[in-house]
Amino acid sequence: MAGGGSIGPAGVAKERAEQYRGKVTPSVICACFVAAIGGSIFGYDIGISGGVTSMDAFLEKFFHGVYLKKKHAHENNYCKYDDQGLASFTSSLYLAGLVASLVAGPVTRIYGRRASIVCGGVSFLIGAVLNASAINLGMLLLGRIMLGIGIGFGNQAVPLYLSEMAPTHIRGGMNIMFQLATTFGIFIANMVNYGTQKLQPWGWRLSLGLAAVPALLMTVGGLLLPETPNSLIERGLHERGRKILEKIRGTKDVNAEFQDMLDASELANSIKHPFRNILKRKNRPQLVMAILMPAFQILTGINSILFYAPVLFQSLGFGGNASLYSSALTGAVLCSSTFISIATVDKLGRRFLLISGGIQMITCQEFQ
Repeated sequence: MAGGGSIGPAGVAKERAEQYRGKVTPSVICACFVAAIGGSIFGYDIGISGGVTSMDAFLEKFFHGVYLKKKHAHENNYCKYDDQGLASFTSSLYLAGLVASLVAGPVTRIYGRRASIVCGGVSFLIGAVLNASAINLGMLLLGRIMLGIGIGFGNQAVPLYLSEMAPTHIRGGMNIMFQLATTFGIFIANMVNYGTQKLQPWGWRLSLGLAAVPALLMTVGGLLLPETPNSLIERGLHERGRKILEKIRGTKDVNAEFQDMLDASELANSIKHPFRNILKRKNRPQLVMAILMPAFQILTGINSILFYAPVLFQSLGFGGNASLYSSALTGAVLCSSTFISIATVDKLGRRFLLISGGIQMITCQEFQ
């Protein structure tokens, strides 16, 4: 009882959270930095593909029909890239990522977040090597599929890892580190394409192969990173979980947070059919929002713009250099705006950023 009335579940949770102790330790900074590399690989793969598919040397080697259209179809810019093979090169990344994400979920839950991060890093590394050394379309597609598998595992484990490692008072900002790394990866990819398109005829190999650098860092980092306390507790390793929690919080006074983790794990294990429970009436609003919000974000077309930016700018009549430069500018704006989100998310809240972002998009659509 407090103030003559009972404290509800939300009040109890808030009161318990206020008892959390800890600071941003070097362990948290290093862990989150290495884990966020997974976002940079995702962004790099998004940004690099559009630029590579606009390079003449790449098209001439793998998609000769598109290369000929590009050279001779000056009267119709919008039919240059109409090719099933080129569409397969682009879409195989996402299709493989979709399938891999279904496998990554159980792996992340049963074997831990580190296991998924390492699997994602190894897949990224293999995909980058295959793409950079590709001599035919089959090898190129296999490399893209491996990159997609890496994205499926990385996108499953990295945001979760960041959330579970970060202290509560900066958890929102740290979780956006993944988005920041993604936007930074897109920007770097655009800049790389701008430079490598001048290196004929092998510049595209360098663009695709450089993805191996963050992939290697992600793999090695995943092997060296500590597992999250939440994951250890979920698997019944309570003592190890507490030791890791004390290490990453920089204090032994972690009783309140540790108890919350134990309670959450016990509650989760008590649910026999979690997917069936999601469909219950009381959980439908959260389920609908969880599905529709990311779906509507993608349906705005922003992913397509980022993926095909150089190709779109070329189709609009921009020259090769101008299209890549314009893509780099788009990536720079995207990256810089993410810093604003990091600085404000824990102060203004997620809802404020969601609404303000929606207003900005509506306003920009009105002026087009």
